[in-house]
Amino acid sequence: MRKTPLARRLGIELPIFSAPLGGGIAGPELAAAVSNAGGCGLLGLGGVPAAAVPALLSATRAATKRPFGAGLLLPLLEPGALEACLAADLACLVLFWGDVAPFVARAQARGIRVIAQVGSVAEARGAARAGADAVIAQGFEAGGHVRGTTALGALLPAVVAALRPLPVIAAGGIANGAGVAAALAAGAQGVMLGTRFLASPEAAISDEYRRRVVAATAEDTVHTGLFDVGWPDAPHRVLRNRAVTEWEAAGSPAPGARPGEGSVIGKVQLGGALLEVPRYGVTPPLAGFEGEHDLAALYAGQSCGLIDGVRPAARIVRELAREADRALAKLAPRAPVRPRRRPQPKTRRRAR
Repeated sequence: MRKTPLARRLGIELPIFSAPLGGGIAGPELAAAVSNAGGCGLLGLGGVPAAAVPALLSATRAATKRPFGAGLLLPLLEPGALEACLAADLACLVLFWGDVAPFVARAQARGIRVIAQVGSVAEARGAARAGADAVIAQGFEAGGHVRGTTALGALLPAVVAALRPLPVIAAGGIANGAGVAAALAAGAQGVMLGTRFLASPEAAISDEYRRRVVAATAEDTVHTGLFDVGWPDAPHRVLRNRAVTEWEAAGSPAPGARPGEGSVIGKVQLGGALLEVPRYGVTPPLAGFEGEHDLAALYAGQSCGLIDGVRPAARIVRELAREADRALAKLAPRAPVRPRRRPQPKTRRRAR
């Protein structure tokens, strides 16, 4: 794959980013694997206790010599988490779900490029005015918490046109090389994938969660606000399970009147502490989860229907690059073939 201007600025070989999946899903193992393969791995620090952040950053740096970044969810930002990121050797810092203006100058003063994830053209323009180095245009197809309501196919070209020449990264619904190629052809300077990397052994989720992602189709996902304990008023896309169907069967009641509300559905380790996961809780089934997957938040995007198996993260990066190259080659305009002129027959001179 050709290097985009953004890839050159970040010092990466391929404009492929792994999403900073929150709650510890995108841990050091996943981020380092993607960076080592030539992409940009993003450490997911949203929802992770601030006390655990320095160790996660150090572990990622120990696992890769290449550039990597980190992602923070602004509504869940704890004191000390940002400071730990600013003190780390990061290529970029992805900020999501809020005003990035208070953070841009501080990060850039440390040589860290700020990338704002947005869900609309208006939000993208606000991030550009705040001085962000790039934006991620997140389509409605995306898994996890979804900021906007517009599909990537309509959002991406609009954001590219509104912000040019500011780099734009495409996210949402991308899981194969054809999707990568389409995004680059539409003007993106990079792509970010989350659901595809859930189906890698490096993603820190339970095996059952991973199995369900691979088995699902786009129609098995639902955009909802159901799993809000710990982060209210933040719509998200998840796999439909019993928690969703029982809530719908009850008439989709408001918080406080939902079936089984207040009960504990499992336990999981997060940031070195054992946490109880409540029904409708924001925490997904991380690695080592003990509980009921059919009642947990199983974040996944519509691209799950394009995933045919679990593969190492590095292999996913390499396959995306190869497939994208083939797709881009087909899209490249070919020079018109000029018809050959037929040679004229030679005429003999008459002897005089």
